[in-house]
Amino acid sequence: MINLDLAFVIQLINFLILVLILNIFLYKPIRKVLADRSGELAAAKSRAEAVDKDVQDKMAEYESKLRAVKGEAGSERATLIKEAQAEEALVLEKARKEAADSLAAIKERVAREAADAKLLLQEQARTLSLEICEKVLGRSV
Repeated sequence: MINLDLAFVIQLINFLILVLILNIFLYKPIRKVLADRSGELAAAKSRAEAVDKDVQDKMAEYESKLRAVKGEAGSERATLIKEAQAEEALVLEKARKEAADSLAAIKERVAREAADAKLLLQEQARTLSLEICEKVLGRSV
């Protein structure tokens, strides 16, 4: 059986004093450090969430600006292509006109040279025929 004597009461008092001292010097500081650490973790987590939200906002803004710039570049490119095609058409038309003018000038010059050559040949044929007639007849015609 258990005897409840004075030693038991003293040990019970010692145990309660030890629990009180450990609570003051050990448990409260440890709980305070754990609470501080928990607060720091919560603050760091909220800062990380704020930074993440800021990054997401900036990425969305960047993507929207990128889409806008790509749209502007596409429309500007289409405009430049249209202008280049129009300029190409003008250059080709000018080249065709110059080629046609040049061809007409060449045809005219060839026709003029052919006419001059024809006149020269007719003249030479007349002279040659007179010479042949004079040789065949033996007298001047």
